[in-house]
Amino acid sequence: MPFFSVIISVYNKEKHIQHTIESVLNQSFNDFEIIIINDGSTDKSEDIINSFDDQRIKLLSIKNQGASNARNTGIKAATADYIALLDGDDTWDASYLQYMCDAITVFPDINIFSAAIAQKYENKVVPVAYNFQQQDLYGSHNFFEASQKYSLITSSSVVFKKSITDKTGLFDTSIISGQDTDLWLRFGMHYDVVFINKVLVYYVFNSASLSNTTFDANKKPKFDKYYKEEQQNRSLKKFLDRNRYSMAILSKVQHDKTLFNYYTSHLDSSNLSFRQNFLLHSPEWLLKLLIKIKSLKGEKIYYPKS
Repeated sequence: MPFFSVIISVYNKEKHIQHTIESVLNQSFNDFEIIIINDGSTDKSEDIINSFDDQRIKLLSIKNQGASNARNTGIKAATADYIALLDGDDTWDASYLQYMCDAITVFPDINIFSAAIAQKYENKVVPVAYNFQQQDLYGSHNFFEASQKYSLITSSSVVFKKSITDKTGLFDTSIISGQDTDLWLRFGMHYDVVFINKVLVYYVFNSASLSNTTFDANKKPKFDKYYKEEQQNRSLKKFLDRNRYSMAILSKVQHDKTLFNYYTSHLDSSNLSFRQNFLLHSPEWLLKLLIKIKSLKGEKIYYPKS
């Protein structure tokens, strides 16, 4: 049985999937299997995957039903105790799995592990700025407290013990967009996360993904099902309010007054910074101008929360 099961969900990633797979095969720690879920790709992704001749690669081709179903399929097929997720257009440093294995050895009672990431644009690489300070290589954190600025866990930087999904459940396939955040919420309500304070993951942005119009606020989760929990968990409430803020801004830009009012009515403005409160009440034209400036600089105003 391998130590890690690496789960890669792929949908039309012909431009990136080769580099993604190579970044796994080039790991210094090599006790792993790679389960690639081809989620109904219509480009050459499957041909590229099949060009690799390595016994550790298992390809499962399924009808397109979205990333959540694809990842769940991979997790269920995994034979290792530890699951390592990786998106089909992101890459790992060659020492990623070795650091994860070392962290598991140092923290045998912890079930979830993550590493620092950098956002890779077409002309630069920008390490993510987290909201906490960690001097040591390894540190154990409350997920919500450590994710106020940028999520401690992402779908390319998380390793978790497969058995915890018996308690937390898997990805919610009823959520169209933002299903990652929903699962991390359930992880965070039950477990702490060990964070590796070293950039080991590269999150790829391309020119197409820089357009914020590709994000539809109506498809994002509204977090209603966590109302009871957030009333009893202050850090969870603050985390959810930061996400509601992002969705409120997006709703305003997309001319959806009903959705904007929904998100703002469910958040506590004291959980936002002065700048966030200012932007929340800024006119639509100013928000669009800021988005345009960010786009011209090769940046995004809505950074991934998961």
